[in-house]
Amino acid sequence: MKQTILKVSQNYKELDYYLTNNHIQSLLLVCDKSLQNLSINSYFENLKKRTGIKVVKFNDFHPNPLYSSVVEGVQLYRNANCQSIIAVGGGSAMDVAKCIKLYNNMNGNGENGGFLTQTVVSNNTKLLVIPTTAGTGSEATRYAVIYYKGEKQSITHESIIPETVLMDSSVLTTLPLYQKKATMLDALCHSIESFWSINSTEKSKKYSKEAIELIVNNMEGYLLNDDRANEKMLKAAHIAGKAINISQTTAGHAMCYKLTGLYGIAHGHAAALCVRELWPWMIQHIESCTDLRGKKYIKEVFLDLGSIFQCTTDIDAAIKFRQIIAKLKMGMPNVSLHLHDYKILCESVNPIRLKNNPIKLDETTINVLYHKILQDET
Repeated sequence: MKQTILKVSQNYKELDYYLTNNHIQSLLLVCDKSLQNLSINSYFENLKKRTGIKVVKFNDFHPNPLYSSVVEGVQLYRNANCQSIIAVGGGSAMDVAKCIKLYNNMNGNGENGGFLTQTVVSNNTKLLVIPTTAGTGSEATRYAVIYYKGEKQSITHESIIPETVLMDSSVLTTLPLYQKKATMLDALCHSIESFWSINSTEKSKKYSKEAIELIVNNMEGYLLNDDRANEKMLKAAHIAGKAINISQTTAGHAMCYKLTGLYGIAHGHAAALCVRELWPWMIQHIESCTDLRGKKYIKEVFLDLGSIFQCTTDIDAAIKFRQIIAKLKMGMPNVSLHLHDYKILCESVNPIRLKNNPIKLDETTINVLYHKILQDET
């Protein structure tokens, strides 16, 4: 599927064209609470009065969205006879919208996890997304994550890749500085992990390279809220999403999720701390290569990453990444550690993403890496 990218202009006329051309009379607006702080909010508030198009707002979900929230959204979509879904928000809003699209033509009302067990049949529900962070890349992927009875449900289907993305860099100006840093690091980790993933292709590596360069070259301006840099960062996150849509993420993301749950740090922050320790360790353990393309290939991958980061050696690139985190003041915060934390963390590692890693990690190694992460060794 070819995705259409719309670049925003004055008064959001691109949205008018989109709605008119697709003959939309009623839409489900999936949005998080941040919408009320964005200029685009007034567009949706005035849409019915101006065009007659009914906007049904749905924001009854939280980060790490629940299956029950998706079921509620499906019911709302059906009852209002909506013809399109528009999502405005970060990864959670987009994941909810993707799942509503996927489930709205399924049988039943989704009780008792019913939508999770049915065979997916592609549908022609229009889905447009407007990302409000430069990080998740969800607008470019076939993945969504929701939770059912406390268990993570990884949803994967080509049909949930949004057909249309509206890029509005003005939404980034209202993000708190910590959130800007964390989401940027998430996009950077997506790019790096995709580059070394065992599933990487020449196409995905091209996306990764472009995203890394955009992020590194626009980091300073982005954090200062420069309009041009914000636009570039939004583009970088999208391209990084296209990379992981091909290759998937690796051990960095496999190890990071529980750090967020235990210590309250943002996802991108946690991923960066994992990649910071993982990267030099992998360079030093090439002999444990699991990529079928072989040790020589993986050595070249790390050397290529060094070149992308404008470094002369592979290890220098890993050091530069560590320095970026230090400069951003995004090290591990002071938290109360308990001995059983390491056991909890090790048991939480996502085995699917771990399999994508080019260097094998055993339980002992994972434990050592977590000690480095939590003790913030530099």
